[in-house]
Amino acid sequence: MSRFHRLTVEDIRKETRDAVSIAFRVPPELREAFRFTQGQYLTLRRDIQGEDVRRSYSICTGVQDDDIRVAVKLVPGGAFSTFANEALAVGDSLEVMPPQGKFFVPLDPSRHGHFLAVAAGSGITPILSIIATTLETEPGSRFTLLYGNRSTAGTLFRERLQDLKDRYLERLNLIYVFSREAQDVDLYNGRIDDEKCRALFDRWVDVTGLDAAFLCGPEDMTGIVRRALQDHGMAPEHIHRELFGTALPTAGARQRPANGYRRPGEGDAHIKVISDGRVVEFDMAHDAESILEAGNAQGADLPFSCKAGVCSTCLAKVVEGEVEMYANHALEDYEIEAGMVLSCQCHPISDRVTLSFEDH
Repeated sequence: MSRFHRLTVEDIRKETRDAVSIAFRVPPELREAFRFTQGQYLTLRRDIQGEDVRRSYSICTGVQDDDIRVAVKLVPGGAFSTFANEALAVGDSLEVMPPQGKFFVPLDPSRHGHFLAVAAGSGITPILSIIATTLETEPGSRFTLLYGNRSTAGTLFRERLQDLKDRYLERLNLIYVFSREAQDVDLYNGRIDDEKCRALFDRWVDVTGLDAAFLCGPEDMTGIVRRALQDHGMAPEHIHRELFGTALPTAGARQRPANGYRRPGEGDAHIKVISDGRVVEFDMAHDAESILEAGNAQGADLPFSCKAGVCSTCLAKVVEGEVEMYANHALEDYEIEAGMVLSCQCHPISDRVTLSFEDH
């Protein structure tokens, strides 16, 4: 699953002034590999001016759509987003990893549930897939979306959301919050902050009646919403969060903690990584770069994208030994207890460590 496949760009749509959506042509022999679950993402790779650039983007189409498409919002100075918005053309090819991610709950056609989604900006991309798929698959369920943007013109997928509203009139409730465009209801003006969440959950959304909540956007916003939901009685395990961007530095810019990493013995740690049927062994210092970076320097070709502990493309399981994660914004407590780690954030604590990229 960690292998890249070269796919042809089938369609590019200008969604807003600074965002495009990109659809891929998947050949018959790769259809099964690229079958996705709502809320998952694709990792894309392209050589840009001699640099191997990888980025993860959420799939924005429903599972029932005959279309696998991601949205890419232009980020000032962003190598891949600039290329995708300004240079990529239909007929070009990109290296694409099969769908990954756990930002979803299993669907049940017999369920009569109520789901909440809270998104800001391009955080709508996986949410759109989740809403479209859920409403199609669970005809007795409802969805409420709280969606923050600067203005109507910059609202990504507004027309697609309106299409869904027209189709599922009584089952989809759309609440737009604009920070730079006035609306008649004062509660819907400004940013999605703590005060606004508590007012909404006090008056408009029965949190105790929700089956699940999906939060996607900047770290600070999703953290605020999560705390407000828990304060209104929602169990943490029913709140699912996906981050778009993080304040953390990437692995290459990481600052070593003042007290360093614990060293159990003299010399280097011996590391074994298992990926795609290959076993690569090497030694590394306990306080050196991450296991991911050290492994790839030895030719292991381990999967990665963000290198910031956000996307989970580098997910692995600790088979032997003990590691320490510098940061984690992707794994739940139960996953860590099961031995799952983000290899881009891992440093060895024991003298021997084995990570498997196949046991998850």
